[in-house]
Amino acid sequence: MARDTSTSRDQDPAARDDRWRQWRPPARFGAGPWTPDATGITMVTLLLVVLGLVMSFSASFVDAAEAGNPFGVFTRQATWAVIGIIAFVVAASVDHRVWRRLSWGLLAISLVGLILVLIDGIGLERYGSTRWLGVGPLVVQPSELAKLATLLWLADVLERKRPKDRSLHDVDHLLLPALPLLALLALLVLMQPDLGTTILLSLIVASILWVEGLPSRFVAILAMLGLLGVATLAVVAPYRLARVTGWLNPEADPLGGGFQLLQSRYALGSGGVFGVGLGSSRAKWNFVPNPETDFIFAIIGEELGLVGATAVLALFGALLYFGLRVAYAAGSGFARTVAFAITAWLVGQAMINIGAVTGLLPITGVTLPLVSVGGSSLVSTLAALGILVAITRGSATVAASPPRPGRRTARERPSTGGSRS
Repeated sequence: MARDTSTSRDQDPAARDDRWRQWRPPARFGAGPWTPDATGITMVTLLLVVLGLVMSFSASFVDAAEAGNPFGVFTRQATWAVIGIIAFVVAASVDHRVWRRLSWGLLAISLVGLILVLIDGIGLERYGSTRWLGVGPLVVQPSELAKLATLLWLADVLERKRPKDRSLHDVDHLLLPALPLLALLALLVLMQPDLGTTILLSLIVASILWVEGLPSRFVAILAMLGLLGVATLAVVAPYRLARVTGWLNPEADPLGGGFQLLQSRYALGSGGVFGVGLGSSRAKWNFVPNPETDFIFAIIGEELGLVGATAVLALFGALLYFGLRVAYAAGSGFARTVAFAITAWLVGQAMINIGAVTGLLPITGVTLPLVSVGGSSLVSTLAALGILVAITRGSATVAASPPRPGRRTARERPSTGGSRS
């Protein structure tokens, strides 16, 4: 008589592990219990949003008054802030795995938007670039959604391709979905043209590849190729070349290529330790270009002084700290990758902006997250931070749940660190 082996199969941990991988429970609607890291991220986010609203009103007051409505820019930014806070609350309240399902749709919407802005009569041109779509009073920038959609989609694809033993990806598994997507996005964004967003998209993709295990030598090669590409784009475009020469020697052309950097330095220097006082900036009176967007940090340094500028740096430092904690404690590869990429994106963007304002980096048109005026940027950034909160809440749920039979906990699993050389 044949022996029934069903009992022995059910008792085999490896078999139960395989069956569990094949059937994954649907994402919960709720994100999980509140955590100290969620509190930290929320507090940092709210402080930066409030600072951004205050400084956007101060920095934009002169230009807005000349346009006929001193409160016009502030009102629009406050409206976007309300929308963004709603997006933050929603994203922080739902299970972060929901975004795996939405990532494909978000990426498709982003690509359609990036194509539409290039069509004459549809895209809106401002400051020499065609980056916006307008429907009545609503104006959106598709490239801002593309940043968030890119990291969610790429993290989802790499999670689907992850080996069953949870080991690191092969190099071709990492590069095949990442580089074609980056090339397509970079082409569409550079046609606007928008070099700053292209750099940020590259930063997002590079951070995902690194955290997913791309060896350091490949990261270095890609970084060198990226720098070579940026240098080439700077040389072939006269206005970009003027920015570079103005950055290297602003005193040689104080009224041309070096004007923005010199005026920014004057504003920062005149602020001293405690600043000239909120609303008392002289640089915003048509001296510092774009005082409410690209150069809002210069106005912060002038009005709030070294103390205010240091506080901004401290807030982004705190965001880096909490973001890395969330990524380290994440309960899945997708969550870890998304948390790390969001942190690298926002902190990296802040450093690029501050570096340009202070003269440490060339001017690329990158804004200061949560602080600079810009509705699409504010909403997408707040949504990303909401996802970060949802990830830490989800990790707390995983940590509090008892392990399923036949499944090893994170501490019991073998290390997948490997060598990055």
